[in-house]
Amino acid sequence: MKTIVPKITDIQHNWYLIDAQNVVLGRLASQIATLLRGKHKPMYTPHLDVGDHVVVVNASQLKLTGRKTSLKQYTSYTGYPGGLRVKKVDTILKSSPDKVLYHAVKGMLPKNRLGRKMIKKLRIYPGPDHQQLAQKPEVLPNHLRRI
Repeated sequence: MKTIVPKITDIQHNWYLIDAQNVVLGRLASQIATLLRGKHKPMYTPHLDVGDHVVVVNASQLKLTGRKTSLKQYTSYTGYPGGLRVKKVDTILKSSPDKVLYHAVKGMLPKNRLGRKMIKKLRIYPGPDHQQLAQKPEVLPNHLRRI
């Protein structure tokens, strides 16, 4: 029996709409990463982009469990001496809540050019409105999110 490798012309990218209202951050991020990679499809191939497009709405209403809102920190380094920048999650959630979910999903994707291509298929909106109405994204119900 031969292993079938899908051709780029055979790959079909679907559009999914996910409502992030009152959903735990890590669980949602892992489900989104699965959809972006295409691991839910029978034609999944690790070296090809077979994943789907994902539109997330209501990202400002994500939940964080435990004491993460006060303890979790994001660090970045400017490259200069003393250039360590530290921000807490609660300040980032107030200013730009989409960055928290984006950072969580990006950490679950491959760290190469394929991962950079996959993360471009993710669109996150803090409110209920989105700009992808023309693509007619399929609403992903809560019971189907456990892929």
